Amino acid sequence: MAWNVFRFCTALRGLGSIMILLVLGVVGVTYYAVVLTNYGPALASSGGFLDALVALSVLVLFHCLLVMLLWSYFSVVFTDPGSVPLNWRPELDEERGEADPLTTSEFGASPADSGNPRIRFCRKCNQLKPPRCHHCSVCGRCVLKMDHHCVWVVNCVGALNYKYFLLFLFYTFLETTVVTLSLLPQFIEFFSDGEIPGTPSTLATTFLAFVLNLAFALSVLGFLIMHISLVAANTTTIEAYEKKTSPKWRYDLGRKRNFEQVFGMDKRYWFLPAYSEEDLRRIPALHGLEYPSKPDLDAQE
Repeated sequence: MAWNVFRFCTALRGLGSIMILLVLGVVGVTYYAVVLTNYGPALASSGGFLDALVALSVLVLFHCLLVMLLWSYFSVVFTDPGSVPLNWRPELDEERGEADPLTTSEFGASPADSGNPRIRFCRKCNQLKPPRCHHCSVCGRCVLKMDHHCVWVVNCVGALNYKYFLLFLFYTFLETTVVTLSLLPQFIEFFSDGEIPGTPSTLATTFLAFVLNLAFALSVLGFLIMHISLVAANTTTIEAYEKKTSPKWRYDLGRKRNFEQVFGMDKRYWFLPAYSEEDLRRIPALHGLEYPSKPDLDAQE
């Protein structure tokens, strides 16, 4: 049996909403350092026009990215990633690309004991599993197109909130990068011989905010690159780990269509944690139960 790296997530179950408070704490420290300690006073002071313009630009960009970051973050936290509807029944064995419809007799009285390889069944949930659905041991249920259970959002990342998670990573990287660059001059001053303006508490907060945002920017960049590659191949973290995805992956429809399976076709909504009604109507994959595939290829088992 393959070693399951995801089983250690259960040890973090007890953290719960503490992780949300930790995220808000980092946001609070950053806000205090950027807005209240450095660039807010710089904008209000009687400095030169150029200094005021730089301070205004940093503050506007900081607040815009912060709004999008928090909007995306809480969209991931409060959006159900997708669960299997009651009495759901598959019409086809989509994961194997078979075109022959499943019949009622194939399910039998107990699908778990039928032994039919065309039927995916979760013995933990005691229910049928849609294609690309996996059981989360932390949430204790099957999640549609499950990617992973994220302790930072205290939720599973699946079909219905995967886009929001990607946008959260994207805006977190932009925000932490902006903060790192804006606080870099103040950080360099710590190692200069001149006198540094400010109280010990404000200086310590600025130093802490710079280090935290630099660390988050570098770490989030790695996750962002990984998930961009997953979206380009129309796969998930679990699928890439379990199925060893190859160029013959059934759900790989090309980068453009793969992107649309997550972000939709309406460009106005690509950078917003929301979908247009038209996209929800014409893209079944956004609901997590049906996925277009290449019927001429065998899925990787």
